[in-house]
Amino acid sequence: MNAPFPSDAATASSPIPTLTLPTGAPIPVLGFGTYKVAPEDAYDAVSRALEIGYRHIDTAQMYGNEAEVGAALEASGIEREQIFLTTKVDNSNHAPERAAASIARSLEDLRTDYVDLLLVHWPLPTLYGGDVTLPWPALEDAFAAGNARAIGLSNYERDHIEAVRSIASVPPHVLQVEAHPFLPNEALRSYAHELGMVFEAWSPLARGRAITDPTLVAIGDELGVSAAQVALRWAIDRGHVVFPKTLSPARMATNIDTFSFSLSPDQRARIDALDEGEAGRTGSHPATMNRL
Repeated sequence: MNAPFPSDAATASSPIPTLTLPTGAPIPVLGFGTYKVAPEDAYDAVSRALEIGYRHIDTAQMYGNEAEVGAALEASGIEREQIFLTTKVDNSNHAPERAAASIARSLEDLRTDYVDLLLVHWPLPTLYGGDVTLPWPALEDAFAAGNARAIGLSNYERDHIEAVRSIASVPPHVLQVEAHPFLPNEALRSYAHELGMVFEAWSPLARGRAITDPTLVAIGDELGVSAAQVALRWAIDRGHVVFPKTLSPARMATNIDTFSFSLSPDQRARIDALDEGEAGRTGSHPATMNRL
């Protein structure tokens, strides 16, 4: 399967194009991430993002800000169906009963009957007896009950995904992993697309490195946009779903304005050349991440 590309048609409620999940539902290709957004900042940050036009919000149990995210969504007055909301099952909640209970708590904190996407946050192959499939049945139950409209995996490598697929009644709809110009994660991207999964890229700006990279800055200067916009456009052109995080309203507005320009083949090739493989990774490796 070729990499999916966003529809040129924006929805009536948002200027952001969408991809189509295996369920048939749309997912905005650009959202607002809340990783390392402190609870005391999350309400205002999400409220600002929604005011600017974001309709895709990514959070997680691990982030400790679900309650504030939920309060901001509720106070916004935006119809629930117009917002794409993601959360993730935390590392301490892989046991089936704990996974199910944690999902119920997330829905309560988020003030909603359902999330649009529910993910397992990390595979944790060195914990839980090496069983990376352990929480998956709880996600399938949430999907069957309508509490999660799509389900998937975050930070899972190919062998971890294959393990889940071997026991799954519902195959994962989405794969979310670290991906950016310095770590494109091409093998996983291609594998996910072959399986029909939507590929999401966390840290699309490489934890800020992209903002000052000379190549991205130079291309931005050529186009009259920021280096961050260049990195985000490159990712979206590759079929990634991205959700950069910032507390700056100005940067929120700049990041969302990623569809007013295009990259030339030469510019894309220059960005492709930034690939450093494993040396470009900014976060934990899925094979060794073991934090509970």
